[in-house]
Amino acid sequence: MPKQITGLAAPLPLANVDTDVIMPKRFLITITREGLADGTFADLRFDDAGDIRPEFILNRKPWSAAAILVVGDNFGCGSSREHAVWGLNQLGITAVIGTGFAGIFYDNARKNGLALPIVTADERDRLLALAQQGIEVAVDIENRVITAGEFSTSFQMGAATQMALIDGRDDILDSLEYSEAIRGYEKASGEKMKVSVIK
Repeated sequence: MPKQITGLAAPLPLANVDTDVIMPKRFLITITREGLADGTFADLRFDDAGDIRPEFILNRKPWSAAAILVVGDNFGCGSSREHAVWGLNQLGITAVIGTGFAGIFYDNARKNGLALPIVTADERDRLLALAQQGIEVAVDIENRVITAGEFSTSFQMGAATQMALIDGRDDILDSLEYSEAIRGYEKASGEKMKVSVIK
């Protein structure tokens, strides 16, 4: 992942947008990660007949090409479905800026390269106003700074999450770093089991 994410920001000021809103459960039937872009925000983007809701921000130009969302409080609450993050990625969203995120959603985002910078409510509201103007936003992961035009602010992000995003790491890659130690442990455990069986 690049050390800086740059793109058009879309305002989504709704509070408590849960994972069922981000990815409705009817789209969870797939056994792969493919094809989830259509399900992302499906009930906000489309009506019951499947027609586009022109009033929804991501259906309107220029925000239909947004790569960054500026969101209301408690985004990503609800169930633990990782599909919500997969869908956001497939929709082209690379960062979601907010005042805080549900813990499981935050972990799923880290594992899948979705940046979640945390800012104060005042800073978020300023970014929402700028996003409504169709402005490009830069999220500097390395220095933890967000820039939008002449506005600039720092953001919170844990060091482990920051490095995971910069290095493109996930739990599997982290575990593989200890593969030699794991094999050694398995070998030693296997030998102890053999001794126990012989006794």
